[in-house]
Amino acid sequence: MLSEGFWRSFGSAAMIQAVGDALAGLPESPGRIAVGLSGGADSAMLAVHAALHARRHGIELHCFHVHHGLQAPADRWQAHAHDLAQSLELPCHSLTVSVDLGAGSGIESAARDARYKAFGQLAALAGVEHVLLAHHRNDQAETVLLRLLRGAGPTGLAAMAPVVRRGGLIYLRPWLDIERAAILEQARAFQEISAWEPVQDPTNADDQYTRAAVRERLAPELDRRWPGWQGALARHARQGAEVREILDDVARQDFEGLDPGADGRDFSLAAWRLLSRPRQALVLRYWLAQLGQRMPTDARLQDLMRQMRGLHALGHDRQMRVRHGQALIRCVKGRVFLDLPFER
Repeated sequence: MLSEGFWRSFGSAAMIQAVGDALAGLPESPGRIAVGLSGGADSAMLAVHAALHARRHGIELHCFHVHHGLQAPADRWQAHAHDLAQSLELPCHSLTVSVDLGAGSGIESAARDARYKAFGQLAALAGVEHVLLAHHRNDQAETVLLRLLRGAGPTGLAAMAPVVRRGGLIYLRPWLDIERAAILEQARAFQEISAWEPVQDPTNADDQYTRAAVRERLAPELDRRWPGWQGALARHARQGAEVREILDDVARQDFEGLDPGADGRDFSLAAWRLLSRPRQALVLRYWLAQLGQRMPTDARLQDLMRQMRGLHALGHDRQMRVRHGQALIRCVKGRVFLDLPFER
């Protein structure tokens, strides 16, 4: 266990304040929250700083660890995460998941989907509705860059939102304005007083993975030529979020005019065709986002729209079936539907 001196004086004031600000921005202050804890430096330091805030404000904090089973030392990482939680006097809940490598969306995407599903199960077990995630400014900059390269469109520049609803939970990213260097500095200080050392996931530096390739190949060159690139892209993300909010208002109004189903999972093809082409694209992105789906690349979106325009307005000529991640977009009798995997 950590000393009383640790609880009184350890930690970055800015990082603790960021956690507090994220929680204060909610409509109601939760009395019980969780933090995703992989055992790496970022999530470990978020757990530490969230524990400092929670202890001072009477909040019940839980740690969630997801065992993906993709790395040989994963069992050791799980035990290591529990060791940290124990030293912070926090309950830690673990779940082993099976990552669907045959889904066709790539290992990174499949692991992320499995992780969010596991968080939902752990949250139900712990009675938690809010989960803190340790994404930081460097992650945000990488995300903006990746979305630019993938042609995700102007709203894609918003990248990761500080607050997002997914699967009935509210995820908070309080550290999107915190540099990773500051997090690593706290990790070193914590190791000195506790002897607890963050785990190192080798995939984070393996450039066969897309994000790692950006981090290992592009980032060092950008650092040399444009030292402020991460801050600049983070500003683009904030500005993109403002633009997205305005466009969401337009898309919401357009979608309401498409005779949507009660659950928002289907709409009228004929009504969609009455929109201008830019607004057709905008409302499709909005529809997918509302249903918790990832944004398609521009090429995939244009192909979907081409197929939708080629159908008979009442769907009598043929059915459309387009795979989108693990979901299926189809058109039957003039209605466009989204089917989730468990419904097929």
